[in-house]
Amino acid sequence: MASPLEGCVGSLRNSMQLLDSSINILAEGVNDFPRLGKVLQTTRHFELISESDLQIAQSALLSEIRPEVENLLKRVENYLDKLERREQSLIAKCDLNDGRLGRDGTGGAGARPSSSTAQRSTGKAMSAQQELRFKQLKQRKDRLSYAVETLELQAKQRERQLRMSMAAPQQLYDD
Repeated sequence: MASPLEGCVGSLRNSMQLLDSSINILAEGVNDFPRLGKVLQTTRHFELISESDLQIAQSALLSEIRPEVENLLKRVENYLDKLERREQSLIAKCDLNDGRLGRDGTGGAGARPSSSTAQRSTGKAMSAQQELRFKQLKQRKDRLSYAVETLELQAKQRERQLRMSMAAPQQLYDD
């Protein structure tokens, strides 16, 4: 009877060795499981949103930014218009001053030869009183022509300013 039991015991030992080997293999495979779990864990770096949510967010952002940008653009346009008007004003002042300097330079130098020319052409010597009267009239004429020229330049400048002020509202309607 010992022989059938010996076969049973041998078979049981083989099964236990096989079971022990399987446990060792499983232990080695599961031993690294916490690290594998951490490595294989998915991390969401970016949130995925729907296209409609994205469009809604974009339109909300655009509605917030657009008025500010338009306001800044209007401020820049107004400032540029102001600078342009100032530039035109300075040009007009420069023209006015050039006119003054040109008038003073030619008027003062031209008055003397014309009086001596008048004396030569008439052949008579003017009296001191007549010469003084002539100089006064000449100075008055120069002052009046200077005043007329000043008024003309001021009128041109105001006309430019009026055109600019009329053009600014029209540009707002065009936009």
